[in-house]
Amino acid sequence: MNNAMNAARSIEAGNEGPVARPIDGEPLAIGGGFSARSFRAAEIGPAMDPLVMVDHYVMTEPTFGTHPHAGMSAVSLLFLDSEGRFHNRDSLGNDFDLLPGDLYWLRAGRGVIHNESPRAGSRTHGLQVFVNLPQERRYEQPSSLLVRREDMPVLVGEGYSVRIALGASNGVAGAQSPALPMTILDGQLATDGSFEHQLEPGRNAWVHAIDGEIEVTVSGHRTGLKKGQAFAVENADGEAPLFLRVSVANGSNAHFALLDGQAVQEPFVQQGPFVMGTAEEIEAAQKDFKAGRFGAID
Repeated sequence: MNNAMNAARSIEAGNEGPVARPIDGEPLAIGGGFSARSFRAAEIGPAMDPLVMVDHYVMTEPTFGTHPHAGMSAVSLLFLDSEGRFHNRDSLGNDFDLLPGDLYWLRAGRGVIHNESPRAGSRTHGLQVFVNLPQERRYEQPSSLLVRREDMPVLVGEGYSVRIALGASNGVAGAQSPALPMTILDGQLATDGSFEHQLEPGRNAWVHAIDGEIEVTVSGHRTGLKKGQAFAVENADGEAPLFLRVSVANGSNAHFALLDGQAVQEPFVQQGPFVMGTAEEIEAAQKDFKAGRFGAID
């Protein structure tokens, strides 16, 4: 999915401290069939590492058309309240429908072509995430991973139900990332419910209030998130695990997502769907795309 941003943006690791406040993101609407709240590492800082972009979106009509990716991974997580089918095609030969609750990870590497759109009458609600790659892996052969809803382990406890879309939590493992180590959790909290996740050293976390209000407690510090807000937790340079507790804030049900990934800690440049180490590499990737070296969708 093209994030519709044309200006090249760069960020260097270590230029800001941990983000310890709610983040609102920016509203983004394209046509009459796509609306999102968009979050960018260029504005937020290295606590978001390895995430480059997170869009919390609803799509009801084809919006972006066929588009390229290079130097990063594009990850789609569909929430359970999505309706219908989300058609996914790419130059790796994939052509299938994502269903509510599914996850698709497209590791673009040196370049791939992608197209995804809701089928007629469908409503797709989810997260679109761009995940950075270490410089040494930007030019690897593209690959992909599809995780169906029924193949995701579910953690169930008093007041919570959490799907492990990817990675592991509380000793339970699901599918593994085809790129950087990452955990993606999709959680539901009932009245007075809470859930705890351990964030290891060398990793950062992203907690997103999808619906309702939640409270995130990290090492005794509490931060409240309203619907649509997010919170980044930095442990990339930590020497011990951090314990994240996500709780209902106002006594009603809540829906959250938690992403926990290994930090890259390298400078990068983003221009739309390209993420590279330098502006010159971005330019080279654009030339490769125009020359047809990313392949095609049949």
